[in-house]
Amino acid sequence: MLTLSFSVVREGQLDQLRAWGRELTRRADEVKETYRQEGVRQEASYLIETKRGWILVFAAELEDREKARAAYQASTLPIDVEHRRVIQATLSGAFEAEPLYECHV
Repeated sequence: MLTLSFSVVREGQLDQLRAWGRELTRRADEVKETYRQEGVRQEASYLIETKRGWILVFAAELEDREKARAAYQASTLPIDVEHRRVIQATLSGAFEAEPLYECHV
């Protein structure tokens, strides 16, 4: 299952969010461990500059959305603990996007 989310980046937090993206890349082995716990096949994120500010677009391919969410929330892995802290500090909420098309096989 593909899941997408769009979040508003807090003003003044873009550099911290970019640094965290680089850190996740550097710590790929830890990221893959949390993927195994969550049933994540792959993830990607992108930054888009808009008139309202920066938006983080997050995409993930998951086995089961609820399983992934529950495993992430319950995880005590250092990478997940830090990720929750960084996301809370750098994002200020959802950016609403209008779904246009989705198809599953």
